[in-house]
Amino acid sequence: MKVLENKIDDLNLELTVEVDAADYAETERKKLAERKRNADFKGFRKGMVPASLIKRIYGEQCLVESVNKAVGEALDKHISEAKLHILGEPLPSEKQPEVEWTDGASFTFVFDAALSPELSFEVGKDDTVPSYTVSVADEDKKTMVENLKKYYTEKKEEKSDEDIDKEASERLESQYKNEAEWRLSKDIREYFVNKSAIRLPEEFLKRWLLAVNRDKVTKEDIDKEFDGFAADFKWQLVRGYLMRKFDLKIDEKDMNEAAEAYVAYQYAMYGIGNVPQEMIKEAAVNVLHDQKQVERIAEQVEDQKVLARLKEEITLKPETVTSVKFREL
Repeated sequence: MKVLENKIDDLNLELTVEVDAADYAETERKKLAERKRNADFKGFRKGMVPASLIKRIYGEQCLVESVNKAVGEALDKHISEAKLHILGEPLPSEKQPEVEWTDGASFTFVFDAALSPELSFEVGKDDTVPSYTVSVADEDKKTMVENLKKYYTEKKEEKSDEDIDKEASERLESQYKNEAEWRLSKDIREYFVNKSAIRLPEEFLKRWLLAVNRDKVTKEDIDKEFDGFAADFKWQLVRGYLMRKFDLKIDEKDMNEAAEAYVAYQYAMYGIGNVPQEMIKEAAVNVLHDQKQVERIAEQVEDQKVLARLKEEITLKPETVTSVKFREL
């Protein structure tokens, strides 16, 4: 079995897999033997169906499965041994010749693959990102005070003007502090994605997205949403580069703490506070048994670790703006 590599450009690769009969014969034999052992045909005792009948009925299916298995193993081995950092997974090429499934024949399969772009950039104090402190504009304060007065009037609660004024200030300061932190993280991500000058094999990725989301999205859907996907995907690649560059690791403690924070947040969303820590820990264990949740939480932890390290390494330029100006940024 041979895998031939043809580099189209820095981001795109063509892989041709040549499969001989010897590469799949043993797998095919075992698959046919398994079919024979389990076959239950009228007029024959189980396991006693003639091999010729088994091959006539199941032969092509076993051949296809065996050849595909050999091809998949060959691709995986080549990618591993050649240390290819690919995006997604190889896709059948449009150059693929029509396959005639003849037992004992040789087969050729052509695949398109995309290479992960190589990143190389430094991080230091020359990298400057604005860090906003938001002062509450009088008009925002006035609106909040009016809303609080209406709220307490409807609830028939007595609140002094001084107390309402203080609550309005605290709420708005907390709100804009959180929004400023979110904006800082967003600006840092965008800054380093731009600095990396990262390029993506866009046409391949669109094909790959369509293939992995078969029957769920259309080509038009992908074209419409691709810019957002590309932005997120670029940050994932940059984040991975920075995790390696700074030798950052995710350990069990990180995952447990993040899962517990997620559970506590979920309880809070339903208005449930003061949940016993043991309940939160138990629920967090269940969350970490769900692979999709594990992947999502791991991404969040990576984000937190990389952003925290970047905030230490770069220059955060303080800027004070009003809440009105902040909303316009």
